[in-house]
Amino acid sequence: MNGPSDDPASERPADRDAPNILVAEARWHMASAVLAAMILTILLPPEVRLGPRWLIPSLEGVLLIVLIAGDPGAISKRSSVLRGVSIGLVAVLIAQALLSTARLIDDLINGGPHTNSPGLLLAAASIVWLSNNIAFGLLYWELDDGGAAARAHHLPDHPDLAFPQQLNPNIAPPNWRPRFIDFLYLAFTNATAFSPTDAMPLVPWAKITMAVQASISLALLGLVVARAVNVLT
Repeated sequence: MNGPSDDPASERPADRDAPNILVAEARWHMASAVLAAMILTILLPPEVRLGPRWLIPSLEGVLLIVLIAGDPGAISKRSSVLRGVSIGLVAVLIAQALLSTARLIDDLINGGPHTNSPGLLLAAASIVWLSNNIAFGLLYWELDDGGAAARAHHLPDHPDLAFPQQLNPNIAPPNWRPRFIDFLYLAFTNATAFSPTDAMPLVPWAKITMAVQASISLALLGLVVARAVNVLT
């Protein structure tokens, strides 16, 4: 009679990890996302942007440089200082995205210089929507299971976000880890389907964050479509 350990389907990726194994994620994935968010911030209309055009991108650039200098190449260094800097960078991105969303929604309701033109409205809304998805993707990436550096060393038996490869290890390669692209995909699908389609949230912070992102996306898309139809007619 076979015991539980004889069933491959019962194993988790974390159970198959050899002691002290290191599976680090390349830094350039998240760095590219931050650079994209910086460019989107520069492209925002002044009415929905926080401060001067250069302010937020410059702050994000400085924090990104500190992270790259402290842990270049692959993300594997477990440091409270670097984690604090990384959380600070994500917090700035989230704050900029949420403020831009709030200002755009206010302009949609009360009227603004770019909300009376369908082209300008759709351009501004697209930038805000994309910025939100990148920011929330980075937020999921940073908070899930203690962040990328912690995941590089070990996946917990009880994850914050359960990806298909964790629910069914038979479809995952040995020592699989969620990478930034997985969290970015989660953010985009949550913003369009308004519900989990890829990873399942298992802890309160993940459920609350996904609910907030879905609500923001629903409100933004609904108001933009309504305003665009009103302008066109």
